Amino acid sequence: MRQSQLFTKTRKEAPSDEVAKNAQLLIRAGYVYKVMAGVYAYTPLGLRVLENIKQIVREEMNAIGGQELIMSSLQKKSTWEMTGRWDDEVVDVWFKSQLKDGTEVGFGWSHEEAIIEMLQQYLVSYKDLPINVYQFQTKLRNELRAKSGILRGREFVMKDMYSCSLDATQHDAFYNATIEAYKKIYSRLGIGNDTYVTFASGGAFTKFSHEFQTICDAGEDVVYLHREKNIAVNEEVLNDEHLESLGIKREELEKVTTAEVGNIFNFGTHKSEQMDFSFTNEHGEKQFVHLGSYGVGITRAMGVIVEKFADDKGIVWPASVAPFAVHLLSLGEEAKTEADALYTELNSRGVEVLFDDRAEVSAGEKFADADLLGMPLRVVVSKRSLEAGGYEVKGRAESESKVVSKEELLSSLHA
Repeated sequence: MRQSQLFTKTRKEAPSDEVAKNAQLLIRAGYVYKVMAGVYAYTPLGLRVLENIKQIVREEMNAIGGQELIMSSLQKKSTWEMTGRWDDEVVDVWFKSQLKDGTEVGFGWSHEEAIIEMLQQYLVSYKDLPINVYQFQTKLRNELRAKSGILRGREFVMKDMYSCSLDATQHDAFYNATIEAYKKIYSRLGIGNDTYVTFASGGAFTKFSHEFQTICDAGEDVVYLHREKNIAVNEEVLNDEHLESLGIKREELEKVTTAEVGNIFNFGTHKSEQMDFSFTNEHGEKQFVHLGSYGVGITRAMGVIVEKFADDKGIVWPASVAPFAVHLLSLGEEAKTEADALYTELNSRGVEVLFDDRAEVSAGEKFADADLLGMPLRVVVSKRSLEAGGYEVKGRAESESKVVSKEELLSSLHA
């Protein structure tokens, strides 16, 4: 990507109504465009980050047997009435509308009921189970407040997976496998060391759940940690009985602010019984499916990464999710030919490069934009660098740059 052809532009100031650091930086850098409170569009730069996050999640979901699909956003009223979750008193975040003929419809805030209704058409025998399906889906939730940038949106991208198992034993095995898969995801996203499996309330889903909470000052949750035992408890379920069952004491816990980046729910057979989702077992008897639901906030993870790693100059992307591996800067007319040649060679080697080839922009502006945009590696081609024997290279999180030869640069990027 040549920066001269990128339609987005950086800006010095964020919108005055944005208080969240993640939104301020993402808007200033041109990764997102704010449509309204809690609703953001993702530009080519932002989309590349989201796709990198999605690919990490996709690989880990496939590794545990997930099958990817995509459901509709439009939801039938009758589907959700079977479990009582069409009622606004039960689920208070529905966006609802009507078709031209007056039929009521909702816009998907989650997809458990819709998935069950579909799978009922395919899963009829014990030989058809287990099955685990997932999707990357834009969810719509009528949140009362949306002030945390992309950490809490009214429209957001989520990975939601649903497991169908023969019995509790099979379900528990997959549930635990998903916990381990989620740990791998957050590790690959660069936030694994600060992300904890947390005991929590199930909200509109179940009585209890497990959340994946990342320590983050901009988060909206309070979690109590027992670092030695690697146990975390959400404040909403913190009580003496629960602590006793976990074998920990209140005075041993550390209070931290966190952002929820994932959650998993065990429905057992409750929802299957409500919707008559059953199969015929090996004895010819009717048996209800054991269900689980597993979510990862894709856009939310992007926001948490920005919040955790950004510095006073801008965004700092981990290499695993950065839109480009290298930000190549061409400074001065004398360096243009060499910079163009390097850009072509890096592309031929499969290195993803954002090339700041803008002739009318000063060196200072290019450096400031590179810091704001946050690519892992900045490579500067200038008259001075060429006279010194190569290119000026600096990692985004590093304080000093160094001059390396072309061979050294290509070798390091290949490694």
